[in-house]
Amino acid sequence: MPHLWIHKLNESNSRLHKLDVIRQALEAANLGSKDAEVFLYMAWYAYNPYNTYNTKQIPVIPDLVGKDNPYDEFFELLVRLNGREVTGHAAQAEIERMACQFNTDVWETLLRPVILKDLRSGATIKTFNKIVKGTKYEIPLFEAQLATDSAKHQKKLNGKKILEAKLDGIRVVAVIKNATAGLLSKRKVTLFSRNGKELKNFPQIAKQLETSSTLFASAKFSESRYTDYVLDGEIISKNFQALMKQAQRKTNVDTSDSVYTVFDVIPLDKFTRGRWNVPQRVRSFEYLQPIQVQVNLQCPSVQILCGIEVDLDTPEGHNIMKRYAQDMVDMGYEGIMIKDANAPYECKRGTAWMKWKPTITVDLEVMSLEEGTGRNKGRLGALVCEGTDQGKLIKVNVGGGFSDAQRKEIWDVSAGNIGMIAEVKADAVTQAENGVYSLRFPRFVTFRGFSPGEKI
Repeated sequence: MPHLWIHKLNESNSRLHKLDVIRQALEAANLGSKDAEVFLYMAWYAYNPYNTYNTKQIPVIPDLVGKDNPYDEFFELLVRLNGREVTGHAAQAEIERMACQFNTDVWETLLRPVILKDLRSGATIKTFNKIVKGTKYEIPLFEAQLATDSAKHQKKLNGKKILEAKLDGIRVVAVIKNATAGLLSKRKVTLFSRNGKELKNFPQIAKQLETSSTLFASAKFSESRYTDYVLDGEIISKNFQALMKQAQRKTNVDTSDSVYTVFDVIPLDKFTRGRWNVPQRVRSFEYLQPIQVQVNLQCPSVQILCGIEVDLDTPEGHNIMKRYAQDMVDMGYEGIMIKDANAPYECKRGTAWMKWKPTITVDLEVMSLEEGTGRNKGRLGALVCEGTDQGKLIKVNVGGGFSDAQRKEIWDVSAGNIGMIAEVKADAVTQAENGVYSLRFPRFVTFRGFSPGEKI
């Protein structure tokens, strides 16, 4: 039976073992084994990031044997759940009815985990795809376009670029699909992190994306048959640390002040394939900018971000970029994004998108030292630092910027470093909910040469 393949996967934690089991299943499916085929399809439904079944209350039905085990009906239910054709209490009733048609071992080992999107087998998407790549069982990956640091690619700062504010929030990809063909008002909106993890704590944003679907549907990109599409953007709020906590909470969630700022759009089928050849200039200025005012006015929790285009082959273009960058920092943004105006959207990290942000340095007193873990056990993990900079009390653990030799040297004379002044580089000063300030991405630069206890 199909669930026995899960038992085989769990016979060993070895990745080679799991690869071998999946290879056996694929060979068996190719030879006509229905059980192996069902198992591989179950993995596809469980790990496909675009499949969301919108329920966590999955019943446990004990001690059922000799049932019909109608797998085709189960697959049909998954499609209906994913398309939100059945939701809420009706969905719960459908799932419970389905559970009663399967042997308990089959339901608990294979089907219930599929709805929960975790087969509990220790095999990941990459493990499955290493064997089933190129077949009908290959599981789609969820990847977004990522930026590189402009400081490492100075020679790429040329040609026509689009400049945008660099936002300080959570990268979010919104997948928007027709739930019912031909009815634009019936949209399925699912929010994902850039790694494909579903984000459920922003209901007001999902709702406004649903209600604003007619605006997006009237945009030029939808005129070319692209009714299912992806919006790429970032959710921001007044406090980054508070936003991160709320995004991960399971109860008492309050994300009412969060805003989804959209900076790109891609047809869903192109996103799943990893590339859309339409240039950035067209996506930004012909597809998004024409609906920017309407969306921003009608949807307070959804805003469209459009930047400016400059020519970095000219001195004036570089001067504009410098002024724009300073203006964005003065307005409280992290820095700027520098995007190739002629580049396609590609679901990978590259220089088509580059980021620039300023760094700060502060001098802080070493209050104590923490031992490292893992490969750093027995040497320095972090300096616990504290100090006042521009009237702000900063408390931060500095765990980056050390070489292996420095970690050993500093740890070996731990007591001698208490009271030393450390120069710390960071991206920005941040404020926690308790009012205490910290640093974004702190990394050690050097000790400033002051003796312990010496006044700065």
